[in-house]
Amino acid sequence: MSLYRRLRQMPNPRLTGLGSGLFCAAVMFLFACLLRLLFGSSLVAYGVLFVPVAALTALWVRPADLVTAPVGVPIAFAAGILPISGGTGGFGGQLMGLVTSLALHAGWLYGGTLVAGVIVTVRKIRLMAQRRGQPRAVPPRHPGGGKRVPAA
Repeated sequence: MSLYRRLRQMPNPRLTGLGSGLFCAAVMFLFACLLRLLFGSSLVAYGVLFVPVAALTALWVRPADLVTAPVGVPIAFAAGILPISGGTGGFGGQLMGLVTSLALHAGWLYGGTLVAGVIVTVRKIRLMAQRRGQPRAVPPRHPGGGKRVPAA
């Protein structure tokens, strides 16, 4: 069986804008918890896992909500990194750990967001090309020759 046929048989969900953001955030949070459990705090592994999750999010968002994928993906990165950000102490320490982690690993954040943006852009261009190729529906004509008389 060819690779193309195998890929076509895989599930192809269509998530809403909110659903795609929640999917990405939940998966990234679970990955971060798993990485903390297995490796302590591996932010590089988190970044490597973020790129394919961002791509899946961009592939699975429904066509009407394409613009939400590149917006929700960085939010999910920030929400998911909390368990492994390395902050100590109270709220201030956790916040500083989060900001430091985001600053030091911004390359992964930008890379995943760029991947999602490129996928969404290609999908939008293909969708516009498909719509351009379809015949347009002719609007129904109004009785009386098509001219409307303004109401007084």
